[in-house]
Amino acid sequence: MGRIRQTRPPVVRTPAGALHATAAGPAGGDASVHAFLGVPFMAPPTGPLRFASPRPVEPWTGVRPAAALPPAFPQPGGPGPVGAPAPAEAFAEHAVRANVWTPDVHGSRPVLIYVHGGGWRAGSASSPTFDGARLAARADLVVVTFNYRLGPFGYGLHEQLADPETGLCANWGLQDQAALVEWVRSSIAAFGGDPENITLSGTSAGGAAVRQLALLPRLRGAVRRLVPISAAHLWAPAYALEPDDARTAFDLLADRLGVGVPGLRGVAVDTLLAAWEDCFRGAPDQRPVASGRWYRGPVQDGELVPGPDAHRPVPDLPTLTVTTDTEGSFYTAGALPQPVDDTELRGMVRAHLLQGRAGVPGEAADLAVRHYRARAREEGRADDAVSLYAEIVGDSMFRHQIVRLAERAATESRAPGYVLHFDHPVGPPSFGTPHEATAPFLFGTHGIPWHREIFGDGPVERHVSQTLMDLVSSFAHDGVPRSEAVPYWPAFTERNPRVLCLGGPAGPRITALPKAAQLEFWDTAGWHPAPDARGGPGR
Repeated sequence: MGRIRQTRPPVVRTPAGALHATAAGPAGGDASVHAFLGVPFMAPPTGPLRFASPRPVEPWTGVRPAAALPPAFPQPGGPGPVGAPAPAEAFAEHAVRANVWTPDVHGSRPVLIYVHGGGWRAGSASSPTFDGARLAARADLVVVTFNYRLGPFGYGLHEQLADPETGLCANWGLQDQAALVEWVRSSIAAFGGDPENITLSGTSAGGAAVRQLALLPRLRGAVRRLVPISAAHLWAPAYALEPDDARTAFDLLADRLGVGVPGLRGVAVDTLLAAWEDCFRGAPDQRPVASGRWYRGPVQDGELVPGPDAHRPVPDLPTLTVTTDTEGSFYTAGALPQPVDDTELRGMVRAHLLQGRAGVPGEAADLAVRHYRARAREEGRADDAVSLYAEIVGDSMFRHQIVRLAERAATESRAPGYVLHFDHPVGPPSFGTPHEATAPFLFGTHGIPWHREIFGDGPVERHVSQTLMDLVSSFAHDGVPRSEAVPYWPAFTERNPRVLCLGGPAGPRITALPKAAQLEFWDTAGWHPAPDARGGPGR
């Protein structure tokens, strides 16, 4: 990809006003890029704009510096396991801002928008993990990251919070994401980006957002390509509150804080967030609502989110789908007793299944363990309790829906699709290739101090990172993922469901889907959203 040597940081003029860049510094070789950090793309969602649809940013006069990353949006604990500690001003509601990295403000380059994950309740685009300088320089892309509203500020539903201008009363974080895409369309040309060539990517909750945004009528035609990574495909009760439960949760929250539901706009951030978290402590069957059992993402509101991802159309856009080899080992690092015997394993699996759906049959955990142990032995993989638990969690929460939706797209979409199985191993305390292991390699930040011990920074890691960057960036440029290190990679089709495996010293290779037999358990487990009456995915 092209590289351009830069001079002093430039000034760009957006529809809202002028911005002064900061030098992003060397980003590999002799390349450098310009960074525009903490750029407002909507009005701060504070005061009367809390629980409101995004409003346009207030124009400014003069030249506004864009040299500091925004704080993280308010969230419990830190900004997520894959991120580093937040900036000095740790959390703030006004943190809904964007960061832009560009090799040159002149020209018209493809744009990659990245949506951070964190279970709709945590995470931050300001994490050093998502520093876009290396990717922008190597790939000759304009890279955009951003914060959006999280937790009760971003995801819920209540008619008493209906916006007087839009009528919307739910999913404010998703509305922020849509506002960011619209801002990029209107402003990115000033940064050297092509508003007609936007690729949308994201991981976990951000990977789910990629599909949800692509299906929004208001964004039709705004996005050209999709790169969902380890997508947490939405369904209730595991990943979201049912609409009635969302109303109940906001009623309970207001009652506990001694205000009406509209009065929640005036409650202190920390107070409101702490009260919300208290509503969801303990086992799911001990809570005042039955859904939102693991995470509380977008609510099915009939407009922005008509239904679970599995029951919605597949976007008719070129898609590069990414999943990791052991998504579930993200949840086991340092969190399980050692060793785990089979009795404990079945109890852990039973508890996990109850996180995803109430009323799980008593024998379900035993059936899952037996299926996964048999498949592991057939394929010569580890069958110890911790390894099996990680596989069960990762497949049930991520890989099963990711793969089945990719298969659906191969039959229903006219656009080409590709599937990448990322299997580069990480270091202790985790193992395998866990959920969220891709971002440090996509952004080239695997070698920063925060990540080096777990992800590594040797020749193999640098090669894996450069290859992943090249694949995603070439896809963003023209819709065909390629790299000098990768053999011919065919599209994933119903007749030829081949995937690219990337990671480790074996190098890139084209194979059948790894561990496909494991996923068969979930086809008949009755745990994910069921097919509709026609026997196929619902619409």
